[in-house]
Amino acid sequence: MRSKRTLFLVEVPIFTALALLLDTIPFLSFKIWAQGGSVSFAMIPIFIVAFRWGIKGGLLSGFLWGGLQIMFGGFILTPLQGFLDYIVAFTVLGVAGAFAKPVQNAVNKGNGKSTFLYIALGVFVGSSLRFLAHFAGGIAFFAEAAPDGQPVWLYSLLYNGSYMLPSFILSAALVFLLFYKQPRTLIESTQ
Repeated sequence: MRSKRTLFLVEVPIFTALALLLDTIPFLSFKIWAQGGSVSFAMIPIFIVAFRWGIKGGLLSGFLWGGLQIMFGGFILTPLQGFLDYIVAFTVLGVAGAFAKPVQNAVNKGNGKSTFLYIALGVFVGSSLRFLAHFAGGIAFFAEAAPDGQPVWLYSLLYNGSYMLPSFILSAALVFLLFYKQPRTLIESTQ
């Protein structure tokens, strides 16, 4: 039991640091907007932690990633906006961990369709919650950035959707491929 806890305490920060690296290495992250928002591989390590360790691991990893985003140059206008766009938005990615047991069971049974379904659902839930945090932040804090005559909610929807939808698709596909190709290494922590 002690070695499992140690593994948790080692894996969470390592995968969190990997998320930050994947988001900051220029050729691994496609920056769409100057104020923030990119399509990258960065959410994948957080989802791996969530599916390996459940909600607790996913939330902790997402929370740490949000804090690192702030430390390494987040775009912050006010403390509340920074909290919403970084701490809340990245922490809620870990809710994907609610699907950890179904994903692990499907992988153990070798059921590719169920594995993909549960991974896609988990990544969708985590990505959707992150999108909602950014969407709310866009409405509350970036109304002046909306073009003249465009409702701020539509601006926030288009702005945040332009990078969150491709990020969701990329993450769901690659996390599935990782679990499908290397199932033992990805779920060993739960054995």
